Amino acid sequence: MDGSARRDRRSQRWVERAERVRDAFGIVLVLVLTTYVLMSLIGDRGWASVLICVTTSATSVVALTSSHVQHRFVRLALLLSAISVAMTVIGAASGALVWLNFSSAIQVVLLVLATIAVLMRVITTAEVNSRTILGAISVYTVLGILFTFVYATVDRIQGGPFFEGHGQVHAGDFLFFSYTTLTTTGFGDLVPGGQPGRMISGLEMMAGQIFLVTLVAGLVALWRPGESLRKRRERRAEAGSEPSAPASP
Repeated sequence: MDGSARRDRRSQRWVERAERVRDAFGIVLVLVLTTYVLMSLIGDRGWASVLICVTTSATSVVALTSSHVQHRFVRLALLLSAISVAMTVIGAASGALVWLNFSSAIQVVLLVLATIAVLMRVITTAEVNSRTILGAISVYTVLGILFTFVYATVDRIQGGPFFEGHGQVHAGDFLFFSYTTLTTTGFGDLVPGGQPGRMISGLEMMAGQIFLVTLVAGLVALWRPGESLRKRRERRAEAGSEPSAPASP
């Protein structure tokens, strides 16, 4: 095999690896879980908000990249992420909540775009495999983070407390309430004290149930574990059985 053929094979392997990374919905899920743990433990005020903003921005950018969107949208997401992080730093340094509100609004926009992109990638895929299932689960978990940002922003803007009977709340409370609402668990210990909290939580409940019943359940029903591996083995066997070209005299 000459040098050009070896370079072509190496280039092809790098392309295949890049394609696998571009479908890295597992990384999106890991970033969401990282954000979940950080928000639960350290909150979203002060300098802790900067770390939360970075992880959430990374979630949105990786989700858009994994969804094979055009590069200009990824660059736009990077720009918005940088602006959001800068606003969060200003808010953490100055203590002014208005900067956190603007940053949260940008994060909500990024998460909405990322959710739509991953969802479109999932429902338009030609074959249901493990990556498709991970993409659907990533969308579901991202919804909980998205609504958490919405609840926290509403709490900072509205006059009274967000939850009835809870004057002081932690960022983990919004996160806990968001996921119990998304899954319709509803322990009842945290209840929105008025509008628009009740309206938004109702929308989250409907979104969570519709998503689970229609998309996730449908994908799991179509998923055939091991099917992709079997097809790859068949293609390799067919390629190996093809007769080689006769050598030139």
